[in-house]
Amino acid sequence: MLDFVERERIVRLHIQRLSEGVYLATSEDVQGLVAQGRTVAETVEIARDVARKLIEAQSDLNLPEVKESFDYPLIVNQG
Repeated sequence: MLDFVERERIVRLHIQRLSEGVYLATSEDVQGLVAQGRTVAETVEIARDVARKLIEAQSDLNLPEVKESFDYPLIVNQG
C-alpha cells in the first residue's frame, strides 16, 4: 500500500500577452518558472508541468497547500 499522498500547492502566475500574440507566464513563487503558449489555457498547462518539475528539484520551497476553500479565477473565451 502506498503511504505517499500527493499534496496540491498554490503557485501564483503572472501572465502577460506579448506583442507577438503569445502569452508568457512567470512566477515569483517558483524561481525559474517561465512558460509560453498560444492561449492562456495552453500557457497555464505548460506552466503547471514546468512548476511540477521545478518544485521537485527545489525541495526547500514552502508553497501554501490548497485549503478547503479558495478563490480561483476562471477565464472564459467569448469568441
